[in-house]
Amino acid sequence: MKAINKLINGFSRFRDEYYCREDSPFVELQNHQEPSTMVIACSDSRTDPSLILQCEPGEIFVVRNIANIVPPYEPDSMHHGVSSALEYAVKSLKVKNIIILGHSGCGGIKALMDNKLAPEDEFITRWLSILGSVRDKVIARFALDGKKASVEACAACEMEGIVHSMDNLMTFTWVAEQVEKGDLEIFGWYFDLKDGRILDYHEDSEAFEPLRPFCLS
Repeated sequence: MKAINKLINGFSRFRDEYYCREDSPFVELQNHQEPSTMVIACSDSRTDPSLILQCEPGEIFVVRNIANIVPPYEPDSMHHGVSSALEYAVKSLKVKNIIILGHSGCGGIKALMDNKLAPEDEFITRWLSILGSVRDKVIARFALDGKKASVEACAACEMEGIVHSMDNLMTFTWVAEQVEKGDLEIFGWYFDLKDGRILDYHEDSEAFEPLRPFCLS
């Protein structure tokens, strides 16, 4: 129960900070939200986008899943959680930015690279198969051929997975249309847990480079 008690106490501090003050942001937020940015991040407990990006309530619309994957556009009778959230963000909230936020040390990518996905898994293996072609590409580049994937190979797959999800975003016609009109921008960011940096994908160089914050002064 200690872990639960910590969460309860955390909620109490949250109420003190955001509800029990005269200028509470929830006076307006209780009626509507107008986030300018959607963040598609990993479910990993170490990579909370609101914490990493220091966002206040109402600033970002967040979807989290194993390995921060965006599936391709598949308008069938199956259930599509990420796609439905994406549709809501683009069509209803009219976000101006979509960030795919990946990270180092991703357990899902590691299992995919080492081919250690449990056969008894009901959902994870099928979900990660979206990145099957990415895995094959990285394995060929590093000439692994059944060998255990190195940290460098896993990092390459993590980054390639971000780019693959960025490409998948463009298979949604209503995303592509907004991008082409200049009303929506797509970013691929990679959070390095070791040194706390974010690397930003540059399409022109096809490489991830350190994100350089704008000077606020």
